[in-house]
Amino acid sequence: MSISFILFGFFFVLNILLAVIMIFKERRDASASWAWLLVLFFIPILGFILYLLFGHNLRRKHLFQWEDRKKIGIEKLLKSQLKDLKSRQFQFNNRATVDNKDLIYMLVMNNHAVFTEDNSVEILTDGRDKFKRLMKDISNAKDHIHLQYYIYKGDELGKKLRDALVKKAREGVKVRVLYDELGSRSLRKKFFKPLRDAGGHVEVFFPSRLRPINLRLNYRNHRKLVIIDGETGYVGGFNVGDEYLGLNPKFGYWRDTHLRLQGTAVHAIQTRFILDWNQASHHHTLTYVPNHFPECEPKGNVGMQIVTSGPDSEWEQIKNGYIKMISTAKRSILIQTPYFIPDSSLLDALRIACLSGIDVKIMIPNKPDHAFVYWATLSYIGDLLKAGASVYIYDNGFIHAKTIVVDDETASVGTANIDVRSFRLNFEVNAFIYDVTIAKKLISSFKEDLLVSRKYTYEEYQERSLWIRIKESISRLLSPIL
Repeated sequence: MSISFILFGFFFVLNILLAVIMIFKERRDASASWAWLLVLFFIPILGFILYLLFGHNLRRKHLFQWEDRKKIGIEKLLKSQLKDLKSRQFQFNNRATVDNKDLIYMLVMNNHAVFTEDNSVEILTDGRDKFKRLMKDISNAKDHIHLQYYIYKGDELGKKLRDALVKKAREGVKVRVLYDELGSRSLRKKFFKPLRDAGGHVEVFFPSRLRPINLRLNYRNHRKLVIIDGETGYVGGFNVGDEYLGLNPKFGYWRDTHLRLQGTAVHAIQTRFILDWNQASHHHTLTYVPNHFPECEPKGNVGMQIVTSGPDSEWEQIKNGYIKMISTAKRSILIQTPYFIPDSSLLDALRIACLSGIDVKIMIPNKPDHAFVYWATLSYIGDLLKAGASVYIYDNGFIHAKTIVVDDETASVGTANIDVRSFRLNFEVNAFIYDVTIAKKLISSFKEDLLVSRKYTYEEYQERSLWIRIKESISRLLSPIL
């Protein structure tokens, strides 16, 4: 018996034993465990290395700390709301909030997502419009600019935005930029040297401790946030790069949904940025500064909650919010998502809605930016087509919006896709909005998108080729770990 054969056998057995111990020690859900066992069985040794990089759970510990958090007014408001909600004395001021009081209660109680209703909301669905609006707000900044993106590219848009930040930093505005290392892996550190030289600060979320190995690369900060002077905030799906302006021939026009907010909800976004910033920064941590949470006059009357989730959370907050919205639907559910890989609980909720006569419409892209994810998406879409959902393929480029609208009065817009990665592995943020006017605007955008989409029927799905069926089956088996 050769030495190489003995070594292979030893590492193969060690691979399986260690993997089984780690998987069951971490008590992940059964579908993810089986998916990893398939990888480990068919790709011994390499599979174990992949598990070390992508599979182990991030322990639910206090990754985000901010000792001054109790000093801000939003914390006092949260305590007051918790008290009134528990005593059932909370005052709901319109139909949309009354109809969703249980959802509001759940998110306040379990996510500390304070409910505010003095907000104005501007919906931005075109990249050029979004960044034109953002550049104008940046040029008007007086005190600080906090900017956080999953993907920041050093292309023309990235340079234009950086140069605008450099200009404001030279004027004395405090500029802080936070980006995710994996999402912005093409970005060189020297790219932001002009900003640092101008007095700005730049941090990286979960940087590699020993390049090129990063045991936390599977946990990505997928949030996209901007806060200007504590008064104006941005949240949604657009990252920073020329492709988000529709300049990448592979994708064509980029259809996304982003929100520009003013009102007390901006304080919640500010809190999230400070928590993320302090986790990433070791030299320029933020403490309480009144200018970050200024008193402001009401900008509108839109009710909303800023909800965050991540692998450090005890509950899958955004997914639970989706399920609660879907389960309370009486008439309609509209969904736009680039990836559709729901877990069994969300899939069952949508299936039950379809079987109950609810008008369920789902819009997905006509092209993949990640092949396995795309084939898995088609597999799950087939389940809902059979249950009676209407599915539309967006043909005007690439749709990246993460939007849900229920019963013409409740909506969620943010960074979380409808997939297991967004629910369990990524750090995400969504705005849950309780307002008929905003819901109708989002519905109007959906209807405009229908004009450049085609309906995908169950009959068409059944006629797919054997090769596509094989790709779907493999992708679905691996979907819990994609």
